[in-house]
Amino acid sequence: MKKPALALSLVSVAVLALAGCSAAPAAGGADDGKIQVVASTNVYGSLAAQIGGDRVEVTSIITSAAQDPHSYESSARDRLTLQKAELVIENGGGYDSFIDELLEGADPEVVTAVEFSHDFPGNEGHEAEAEHDHADEAEGDAHAEEGHDHEGHDHIEGFNEHVWFDPHTMVHVVEAIADELTALDPEGEADFTAAAAEIVADLEGFEADLDTLKTEAAGAPVFITEPLPGYIAAAAGLTDVTPEGFAEAVEEGADVAPATLLEALAVIENGQAKVLLTNAQTGGSETERVEDAAEAAGIPIVAFSELLEDGSSYSEWMRDAIQNLADALHS
Repeated sequence: MKKPALALSLVSVAVLALAGCSAAPAAGGADDGKIQVVASTNVYGSLAAQIGGDRVEVTSIITSAAQDPHSYESSARDRLTLQKAELVIENGGGYDSFIDELLEGADPEVVTAVEFSHDFPGNEGHEAEAEHDHADEAEGDAHAEEGHDHEGHDHIEGFNEHVWFDPHTMVHVVEAIADELTALDPEGEADFTAAAAEIVADLEGFEADLDTLKTEAAGAPVFITEPLPGYIAAAAGLTDVTPEGFAEAVEEGADVAPATLLEALAVIENGQAKVLLTNAQTGGSETERVEDAAEAAGIPIVAFSELLEDGSSYSEWMRDAIQNLADALHS
């Protein structure tokens, strides 16, 4: 079928900025005058590196798809790395709770991504305005409270913590990172602000792309094996036809109830889903059965990842995710 005329905006890739993002502590520590930043995953590490440029040294604790942030057990090396950090960027919401343990005895500035989400408990009544100023909105978000004790990040029932796939939330996160870097290094304010503005422009472009897809897809039904791509699917106006309990069980690593699995297979085999959305890094026998059924039924499968591939920027990664979804919906 004809593919969509979806204009995916990408103002800047800035891959060179990723050179400042490492998976291990810098040998010189803070002696080189750079701001020491620690991110729970390379998704946030890449953003910090792009915003901070050569004024930061970024260490991402999790960089491999073989490591699951939900169950990651920190090491002595991780603790040493974080003890030297001036800024820590975490996802929160129970996704990377190992950071909470590492923060004990440390006192860096902390940016917690989930606290910028309008869906985060306590933020639900904060509606986006048609003509909004992201910077002004961010000032009122829950993360800004002083005395943040790094607690309360256990998994929150009913809340999707995978906020890096929510462009609107990530605008706030990017601006918060730039603000924190500016507070630590005022002389770099112009550089931080300019770099953040480029990423924000990309994100606002992605919001527009998803709005376009929302119109084109007209509420197309999709099966989502776990919550990872939930924000992108919702922004694209897609209808989730996954049987209740399936995605939750997969995310928690629990067995899917037999009756739920049978219902899930029926949804796929009867063609009730136009596209199957999966997590490329996790799964199990039940997910594999659903994927096999989708392949047999000729239903496109779009796999989303939780970490960046080597050499890619956050903006490239998001652009590809949205384009892959668009291609599948119009196949």
